[in-house]
Amino acid sequence: MSLSEISERIRAAEAQAERAPGSVRLVAVSKVQPEERVRAVLEAGHRIFGENRVQEAEARWTPFREEYPDVELHLVGPLQSNKVRRAVEFFDAIHTIDRERLARRIADAAEAVGRCPALFIQVNTGREPQKAGVDPDELADLLAACRGFGLTIEGLMCIPPIDEDAAPHFRLLAELAGREGLSGLSMGMSDDFETAIAAGATHVRVGSAIFGARPPQR
Repeated sequence: MSLSEISERIRAAEAQAERAPGSVRLVAVSKVQPEERVRAVLEAGHRIFGENRVQEAEARWTPFREEYPDVELHLVGPLQSNKVRRAVEFFDAIHTIDRERLARRIADAAEAVGRCPALFIQVNTGREPQKAGVDPDELADLLAACRGFGLTIEGLMCIPPIDEDAAPHFRLLAELAGREGLSGLSMGMSDDFETAIAAGATHVRVGSAIFGARPPQR
């Protein structure tokens, strides 16, 4: 697979769902990918990338941003409380707010640094105990807390259970977003992004289908 093939499939999925061309943003998830693969995608013209960890993103993207100042970076992995200020300073979007304490820290950091990334609340649609994300039944309370802290929430994010059909989870996330008046839906990855687009995704997070399988970790 390649960036151009994924982009063509996204456009086709938009058309199939009778959505406007370009209504879905492709977040190329570059976590732990070799530099040469990331550079190839940059040189192909793509500018929206996702990373899982603040420290790894800083190491990779600080030099890349000198060459490509229009790059947009999205944090798509869990955010530790002690990395909040650095994340607020470095990223253009954070997809993984899942608790009130984290939201408060983001609000404090945003006030301190004078900027705030686009923000998404992660919802644990499968109610998996080992997975991050707010329970769907607790979303309204978390959203109210975020707004009380002065945060603007752009949308919701989910990662469906790996052993279940993703479509019901995408539909649930879209229903929750509609109920709460949110327009952003960060959902869908390499194996199911077309299903997510059919359900209303505005951001799809695709890694291996663009870059190839991640190299083994040492």
